[in-house]
Amino acid sequence: MPAEGEDLPGDNPGSEADPASEDRSWRQQPDGALPRRQHLSDFLTQIADDETRDRLSVTDLLILLEGRATAGLLLLFAFPNILPMPPGTSGILGLPLVYLSFQMMLGQRPWLPRFIAERSLPRAEFAAIIARSAPFLMRAEKLLSPRIPVLTAPLAVRIAGALCLGLSIVLMLPIPLGNMLPALAISILALGVLERDGLWIIAGNLVAILAFALIWGVIWAFFRGLALLFA
Repeated sequence: MPAEGEDLPGDNPGSEADPASEDRSWRQQPDGALPRRQHLSDFLTQIADDETRDRLSVTDLLILLEGRATAGLLLLFAFPNILPMPPGTSGILGLPLVYLSFQMMLGQRPWLPRFIAERSLPRAEFAAIIARSAPFLMRAEKLLSPRIPVLTAPLAVRIAGALCLGLSIVLMLPIPLGNMLPALAISILALGVLERDGLWIIAGNLVAILAFALIWGVIWAFFRGLALLFA
């Protein structure tokens, strides 16, 4: 067990990550064809169907997702914010996004503080969430394929992490429905990184620009309204 106050999981938070070498979800085909990757939706369904587990924690997901834990968890924490959620949800889900995107920006292996990493939920509830989310994820995966490799190289992934960090901070702002576009942009970028699809990285950048422009417009209108009110 980790010592008191130690960050989780066991990966050294200061070490560099090499997504290409650590991602074991790429399987070499027996006929010598290009490696085939197990889709995230299939992998998450397998985890949800594992009846040997009573509960699943964030640490469990970090370990099970291995080399794609950062992008995978970015997607898992961002996706619920695309849909209308109870007030305050974006603040709860946004904090892990800040940690993970910051580490992606630095090219570090993912780690989370104990108070986040030890959060868990019953496997049945996780399975219900995956059952609702998997159809959307499977449809997206059909459109994804490895392309434009320069946009999924390590430096490009770090730049995507910096963009996700800015989006994560915006997502946490208490702006009604202001979390939806940032969450959508993070989800698209995470999928692009997961499937090494540079076209989706481009799409994520475009949605991010739109999200920043919209949030800036809302903030500008708010302060302009205050100025007029007290003028």
